[in-house]
Amino acid sequence: MRPERVDLAWGLVKILLVKLSSLGDVVHTLPVVQDILVAHPGAQIDWVVEKAFAPLLTPLRGAGLQRVISCELRRWRKSPFSAATRSAWRAFRRELQSQRYDAVIDLQGLTKSALLAWLARLSPGGKRYAMANQTEGSGYEAPTRWLADVAIVLEPHIHAVQRGRELSARALGYPLDTLPAYGLNRAPAHGAIAQTAPEMIAFVHGSSRADKQWPQENWITLGRQLNALGYRIALPHGSADELATSQAIATALNAEAGPARATVWPRLPLDELTQNFAQCAGVIGVDSGLSHIAVALDVPHVQIYNFDTAWRTGPLTGMAGADAPPRQRSVFAQPTPSVQAVWDAWLSCQPNLPSVSEWQPL
Repeated sequence: MRPERVDLAWGLVKILLVKLSSLGDVVHTLPVVQDILVAHPGAQIDWVVEKAFAPLLTPLRGAGLQRVISCELRRWRKSPFSAATRSAWRAFRRELQSQRYDAVIDLQGLTKSALLAWLARLSPGGKRYAMANQTEGSGYEAPTRWLADVAIVLEPHIHAVQRGRELSARALGYPLDTLPAYGLNRAPAHGAIAQTAPEMIAFVHGSSRADKQWPQENWITLGRQLNALGYRIALPHGSADELATSQAIATALNAEAGPARATVWPRLPLDELTQNFAQCAGVIGVDSGLSHIAVALDVPHVQIYNFDTAWRTGPLTGMAGADAPPRQRSVFAQPTPSVQAVWDAWLSCQPNLPSVSEWQPL
């Protein structure tokens, strides 16, 4: 049986992370980069990711992440034998194999990620690492451990952020004694949205799963309550259906006379959307990838759950420090949380706002 962790010598260390999708899963994996850099400040880290999510990693480029190697497995499998797919696959494989790695860590746990980890080239003495077992609520496929040199058994009941951190720490032999740091900077964004964002609260109402969504009338009620305090609502979207919902919420909030109370943002690439979230007064959203970006930015945030899974993917308490009140909370109820519950959670994330008695009751 091979040792669990690689023997990393002092000096340059090259590490490849494989985490392809989805958006929320990629966000949950961001702290791994910061953990490695703390333990091995001279490390060179590359990351294999689906092209659609590569812009999220832009802020990490030049700050510990050397290369982002994008692929399009989701698109390629629709026409695997076409000339375009074969050409794109060859180009991706050349880039993937252009360097050798001291450690390749499959953080996805699926057959497709195991295959890409297996295709990567190792330095002499290098090893491939993967999970040896499924954890609660996550996908897992057996080839991930068959194709690895070292398969690491993880605690089944573990938060998604901690799962990746634990796997990498045990592979590379460093302790985990800090809160997760995501590495997404809070530098001012550019453009008209950024200029008005400090008085805005973003509503993340969209999700790829309809059963994770919150009723439209709830968003409107909550928006009116925030409007009454002088906030404006920002409405991002990522699909035609989400755009229609954003427009409906904005129409309802802007129906009263006076300045616009809600703004539908244009569809933005992930890096720009992230920076605009960073400038907002806060984010309220359903369990979705965009909400997880708000968690990573440590902005005031309430995450709405229709299922009891916040323990696995929701905001981790204590992000602001052990003695600080939580800036982020999750709210769970079935069939869905009430507006009052979300409102109360939002108040609890706002220690510097007027007392509750000064707020307009729902």
